[in-house]
Amino acid sequence: MMRSLFSGVSGLKNHQTRMDVIGHNISNVNTYGYKTQRVTFQDMLSQTLAGASKPEENRGGVNPKQVGLGMTIASIDRIFTQGSLQTTGNQTDVAISGDGFFVVADGDKKFFTRAGTFGIDKDGTLVNPANGLKVQGWMATTDANGQKVVRSNGEPEDIIIPVYSKINAKETNNVKYKCNLDARSPIVPPQGTARMRASAGITTSIDVYDNLGETHRMTMTFWKTGPNTWTASSSITGTSTPITLDVPGGTGQENQLNPSNRINLRFSPDGKLISVSDESSPDEQNQGNLLVNAKYRVQGDPNIRNISLNLGQSGILSGITQFSSTSTTKAVEQDGYAMGYMESFNIDNSGIVTGVYSNGVKQPVGQLSVAVFTNPQGLTAQGENLFEVSNNSGLANIGAASQAGRGKIVAGTLEMSNVDLSDQFTDMIVTQRGFQANSKTITTSDQMLQELLTLKR
Repeated sequence: MMRSLFSGVSGLKNHQTRMDVIGHNISNVNTYGYKTQRVTFQDMLSQTLAGASKPEENRGGVNPKQVGLGMTIASIDRIFTQGSLQTTGNQTDVAISGDGFFVVADGDKKFFTRAGTFGIDKDGTLVNPANGLKVQGWMATTDANGQKVVRSNGEPEDIIIPVYSKINAKETNNVKYKCNLDARSPIVPPQGTARMRASAGITTSIDVYDNLGETHRMTMTFWKTGPNTWTASSSITGTSTPITLDVPGGTGQENQLNPSNRINLRFSPDGKLISVSDESSPDEQNQGNLLVNAKYRVQGDPNIRNISLNLGQSGILSGITQFSSTSTTKAVEQDGYAMGYMESFNIDNSGIVTGVYSNGVKQPVGQLSVAVFTNPQGLTAQGENLFEVSNNSGLANIGAASQAGRGKIVAGTLEMSNVDLSDQFTDMIVTQRGFQANSKTITTSDQMLQELLTLKR
């Protein structure tokens, strides 16, 4: 039989495979996260009719005589170029801009996908609603300071978003003051009356919270008692005993409790706060953060509550200052809040899921993980937009988005297929012509055999 027949057959079969891949690409032109494939060919083993000979003294070398036996598929590659991002507005739709894959799990078995069409099941678990696979990441934990933090150096786990869940009330432990006391304010002598202090004083208030989440109005009043010297007093509503202000320790001595609700502030001639001291004890702070403890009791609770008031750093323009400018000193921050319920959540570029609560608190709930591979083309496709580790893909390097070469996460969007229809239709034409040409090889070879059979009549 003629070799050209089998060469033509190999061409037909492999061009059919290429057409299968093109058809698969076109069918997935609107599949989120799909990555296009391509087929490359190579020639098959050649039959050597005569080998090569080297040049000799009287004649030159001769090239080998070889007849090819057809062609075969060299590779079927998956092209992991970035697809366009389509805005959906759905807060659980996420896409990766850059390298990487989302990690989903079926028990202990992990899969990887570029399609971020996620949702929440009845238990609050972030899943792929098409197959129920659970999205992997890290849940937030509470640190020593009572703050929610996400640590992405552990083993990934299921992400649970507790929508409409309750967040406990948090007692106010710290209040921070900033801005300016007007140096032009009139001086009120230490023996000045309450009316004089009220008329010349600068008052600021802030709502603070006890351990049950009840709101109390805390008021601080500052009045000038001498050159570069101010006195401050405080009060708080809903208390069973008067509030006291106490400067802890100071100047290397043991702390002596201040029974008064007043403290003294001293400024440098250039307007910087340099020290704070008790009114009725020798305690004074003149280095680092200048802190004052506000102690009070809530009605019905015999325990003493404490709020640390941060007035700024000594000698640095970071907290309260004294310049000839309008007084603007106020409490700018406190860390307490009432009980609340999670009303919504959002996902940032690093994959951190932040819960938004009815009491105005925003805190991290968890973080989505992203995996990268040394050779992503080596991954094995498992259908349903899923990939699995193979012997040539390398192990999954799982970590936080936007780190170590991983792409960033874009919430409210989905990555579209990177199939280019113009390329696919062009490849379709080329493949069709290749298939037709190989069919001509077979029919021509058949005609030659027919001529051979008709030699003897």
